[in-house]
Amino acid sequence: MQATGRLRGALPGIMTRSTGNRSSDRLLYWLLLPVFVISILPIVRLAFEGVFVGGVPSLDYFRDVLGSGATWQATANSLYTAGLGTIISLVIGGAFAFLVALTDVRAKAALVFCFMIPMMIPPQITALSWVQLTGPSSALLNAFGIAPPMGSPQPLYSAEGIALLLGIQHASIVFLTLRANLRMIPSEQIEAARLAGARGGRLWWQIILPLTSPGLIAGTAMAFVTALGNFGIPAMLGIPANYPTLPTLIYQKLAGFGPSVLGEVSVLAMLIGAIAICGVAIHHRLLANRDYRLMGMVGRPLDIRLGARRSLIETVLWVVLVAILVVPLMALIATSLVPAFGVKLNFSNFSFDAFNEVLFVQPSTIRAFHNSFMLSVGAAMTLVLVCLPLAYVMVRKPSKLTKLINLLVEVPYALPGVVLAIACILLFIKIPLIEISLYGTLGIIFIAYLARFLVIALRPVMNSFTQLDPALEEAAQACGAGIWRRLRDVLLPLAAPSAAAGALLVFLTAFNELTVSALLWSAGNETLGVLIFNLDDSGDTVLASAVAVLVVLVVIALMSCFQLASRRLPKGVVPWQT
Repeated sequence: MQATGRLRGALPGIMTRSTGNRSSDRLLYWLLLPVFVISILPIVRLAFEGVFVGGVPSLDYFRDVLGSGATWQATANSLYTAGLGTIISLVIGGAFAFLVALTDVRAKAALVFCFMIPMMIPPQITALSWVQLTGPSSALLNAFGIAPPMGSPQPLYSAEGIALLLGIQHASIVFLTLRANLRMIPSEQIEAARLAGARGGRLWWQIILPLTSPGLIAGTAMAFVTALGNFGIPAMLGIPANYPTLPTLIYQKLAGFGPSVLGEVSVLAMLIGAIAICGVAIHHRLLANRDYRLMGMVGRPLDIRLGARRSLIETVLWVVLVAILVVPLMALIATSLVPAFGVKLNFSNFSFDAFNEVLFVQPSTIRAFHNSFMLSVGAAMTLVLVCLPLAYVMVRKPSKLTKLINLLVEVPYALPGVVLAIACILLFIKIPLIEISLYGTLGIIFIAYLARFLVIALRPVMNSFTQLDPALEEAAQACGAGIWRRLRDVLLPLAAPSAAAGALLVFLTAFNELTVSALLWSAGNETLGVLIFNLDDSGDTVLASAVAVLVVLVVIALMSCFQLASRRLPKGVVPWQT
């Protein structure tokens, strides 16, 4: 009788949990559909184009593309520039992360803010500013009379020039991932190692580096994959030097048209995608063999006293920031103020005509600002609405299906942007069943942005749900709250800062995106990245520089607003804050 009574008393709780599980199942299946459509279906369509010729399975495209010397030359060039660029990112980003996170250098907030700016500046602007800085046509160097003589080669039109800018562009990725791990090292553990006799290099190699190896490996893998798919820098530096990489080879093939171009481009896209996925697989493999977890909460973060060397190290950090950020931007500004590229800047020819032209004469600039703003805001808001329930189900209801989803959302980000763009073109040039084409509209760019940046918005929210105590939700469920009520009243307020941080990263990244939109834009649907690339490609370098200066000013203004508002926002909303 007592057992029966206890069983009856437990039935409502069991039924509530069963109902909640069924609701989670239904929610998961509904969320799987848009994830599948935007993340996987375009890739499947891309593979179909390369494998089928006239509707019949064939390896003709594979034989033609893989048997071409140009393919393997571009592959070797991509691996060389991405690999060397990753090493440069590791050196710069790793050094900044160790010094800012572990030592007592001053003005850390300002150092972090300035170091994050190159990551938010579009790669084509990075390439343009450095081209304006170096070479005989530099307006800035000519103004000081230190430019190389006319006829001298542009040093950045080379493999090493491409790698250098890739390294500078992606150093912030290494910095962010490594800095998060470094801040989790408790000083008590280092002090214990010192008492055990660990000193100097031994302390670094046997204690600090193993504890931070997950962040170091993740940052290196992300920098390599991002450099491999970077289009803006290799296009602006490699095409003039006749130095093809896989993204620029795909772009040039599409520009040349031809009856077999889509099949050949599909095979090239699968090749570069396979390399990128191999990089991600190596990353997961390396992390699988390492388990350096810290037990308990971090008490006091490690804070190494630099003593008399602090001023010297601070000076070096600021000199590096000036060299990679301020000086190139000064060169870009100088070029935007001269009447023609290559003309020496002085008080007699100083002019704002280029800014007047792009702002008040050419309508494409305002249109590009409007398009980029609407696309980035729309993508950020849509992804937050999708990622909050998706992250909840993936964390709270782990299964083989959720693990598959977790892997699938990585694919569009792991693949280079040109690959995703081609996949979207093939799928949405004529949507099956409804026979509607999105090609040449902002809609196809918007869908590509959703696929590209889904993982950026999803990961912070998943991490937040992982850290939340399930007892909070269980208490709400015991009181009869359904899944949507629990999400709205309990989980959403706690996960909101992480969701806002993901949305902010999506907005700032999408606002200046070029790699995806370079193949998807059409007249009237330009984005800022496309506008700058097209102006420079057509020879309007001064106008391209003026637009680039405006974009940089907008990016810095937006970041400054978020930085100033960070004190009033919940902790974690601004991604580059500690």
